[in-house]
Amino acid sequence: MGGIEGRLQALEQRYQELERDLSAPDAYQDVERVQRLSQEQARLREVVETGRVWRRAEEAAAEAEEMRRQESDPEMVALAEEELRLQRDREQSAHERLRLLLVPTDPNDERDVVVEVRAGTGGDEAALFAGDLFRMYLRYAERRRWSVEVLDSNPSGHGFKEVVFEVHGAAAYSRLKFESGVHRVQRVPETESQGRIHTSAASVVVLPQADEVDVQIDENDLKIDVYRSTGHGGQSVNTTDSAVRITHQPTGLVVTCQDEKSQLKNKTKAMRVLRARLYDLAQAERQREMSETRRSMVGTGDRSEKVRTYNYPQSRITDHRVDLTVHQLHKVLDGELDLLIEPLMQAEQARRLLEEAPAG
Repeated sequence: MGGIEGRLQALEQRYQELERDLSAPDAYQDVERVQRLSQEQARLREVVETGRVWRRAEEAAAEAEEMRRQESDPEMVALAEEELRLQRDREQSAHERLRLLLVPTDPNDERDVVVEVRAGTGGDEAALFAGDLFRMYLRYAERRRWSVEVLDSNPSGHGFKEVVFEVHGAAAYSRLKFESGVHRVQRVPETESQGRIHTSAASVVVLPQADEVDVQIDENDLKIDVYRSTGHGGQSVNTTDSAVRITHQPTGLVVTCQDEKSQLKNKTKAMRVLRARLYDLAQAERQREMSETRRSMVGTGDRSEKVRTYNYPQSRITDHRVDLTVHQLHKVLDGELDLLIEPLMQAEQARRLLEEAPAG
């Protein structure tokens, strides 16, 4: 248990530092800093309190053990044995909880996200499916009381060739990160007279939102083009050059935004997407350096990887990463996405626990 004890002591020390910082007379002069420290303190509180329960139970069990050895009265020995069992149970329960709480988390879990949904193979049907996924994420965000802001979209019929949006809310990335990958749909299109099932696909990319301090962008590296935004059928929907295309020349990344009537607003939104993509590139490079061969239980994170199949005739969704099938397709599409996300989170936690096992 030395590994857990060491990590616990370090977190307790940090918790005490936060208490001192937050109780300092001049602490509230910087409201943003106070908010950041308070959030960190709240995250650590359960660990610290569970650690105290664990230690108290450990000490009480040791006292009961000592009492059992020293007592000669059978009644007192029985009482000591009962107390020992009780405290050992408490100790074990607290220890298991601590192991879960001390599992390293993804440092991006608390961030907001940029989500990109693109129609893949399948023409109009793929665009319809991309629209279905977008609506599913909107409803999921509503259920979790997150806010959504569309950054760019390219409508096609009743769906989208592409839609890019931000999700702002508590730990948005910790849940939505599992959506990255290829989503496949099997259903009979409305235009299909023979009733044959067609398969089409859409890809989803979920990027943690990056702050300016996370990614420094040199303006000299950017090529910025402006043009008139277009709507259905390619017709111009604006009389000014408000649409913006930004090319990051060192990486070749291209971001466009035309949803706003203001060129400045479109540029601001496009920069947010570019920053998220550059941050994601840097993260991926770091992960490659850390391990060339490591594969996660919930997939590699490769965006070409097929992650989920939506079968309409059987009202079935299969997540291929954890071999999970649910027959509640319409519930999931209506925003009850936790039916799939919770098992994926548990699988990730189990993997992290396995990796941490030698230190526990």
